[in-house]
Amino acid sequence: MKRSVLVLAAAAAVLFAGCGNKNKNFILATGGTGGTYYPFGGAMAQIWNEGIEGMNVTAQATGASAENLRLISKGEAEFATVQNDVMDYAYNGKDMFEGKALTNLATIGTLYPEVVQIAVSKKSGIKTIDDFRGKRISVGDAGSGVEFNAKQILEGYGITFDDIKKSNLSFKESADGIQNDALDGCFITAGVPNAALQELAFSAGLVLISVDTEHAKKICDKYGYYTVETIPAGTYKGTETDTQALAIKATLAVSASLDEDTVYQMTKVLFENLDKLGAAHAKGKEVSAEKAVTGCSVPFHPGAKKYFKEIGLDVE
Repeated sequence: MKRSVLVLAAAAAVLFAGCGNKNKNFILATGGTGGTYYPFGGAMAQIWNEGIEGMNVTAQATGASAENLRLISKGEAEFATVQNDVMDYAYNGKDMFEGKALTNLATIGTLYPEVVQIAVSKKSGIKTIDDFRGKRISVGDAGSGVEFNAKQILEGYGITFDDIKKSNLSFKESADGIQNDALDGCFITAGVPNAALQELAFSAGLVLISVDTEHAKKICDKYGYYTVETIPAGTYKGTETDTQALAIKATLAVSASLDEDTVYQMTKVLFENLDKLGAAHAKGKEVSAEKAVTGCSVPFHPGAKKYFKEIGLDVE
């Protein structure tokens, strides 16, 4: 959907409000129609629209995290599904948002994990991340969130991109590279299981590399948006043991200028209807209020904070 349409939708919301209409018309920026954010956002919008009188939230297809945060900053959307690490970059004006901080952002809560999966070929001989020096490694598309994930995890082990033979490839290209012996390994940040890795596991096999507990703590302490997750044994063909991994989280972001009562109502209705969210989308089964307050480095909106404190959760 073109940005002009988003602007018109936002303008219409203002017009209706100005005419005394009691409806609350909001835009929820999501992602591409072929991804997870768009249908997941549609499921959240339906819960809000059915659960709050006068609420009208429209889930809008977009270019995902970075664009969504800019839309909130410009007032062209009120809510967005984003990666929590990209939200951190935007709020603090670093990495892909270097020198261009977007401060009109607040957190409602994290939703579900997107796991940094580190896969290598069986013939590479790689057993730990320490073995990556001198190896042919794909770190995702140039400038992508995956590339920053790879950089930060390698940094935790004292490794820089200069220490590896770096490639910037898509998920499918990375898996194909391992299968064709053009790569030794790759980083893929995505929901588990990932289709490209599933295909690789069936065709050529793979080995998943863990982030050990000592290094995981070190990385999480430095970058507050990471959480520790487990990729269960058997997730991919031939993986017979659990793999400890780091994950960023899909996060529900909101305009910091939205009023406290509205955000409180929306937070309450969403987290009190997780059964409906899980029925509407598989990822909804991974959402909980307890997990929603973890992995957040951008301040909570006062309305969200009020709800979480009300149910006994510790939020700053």
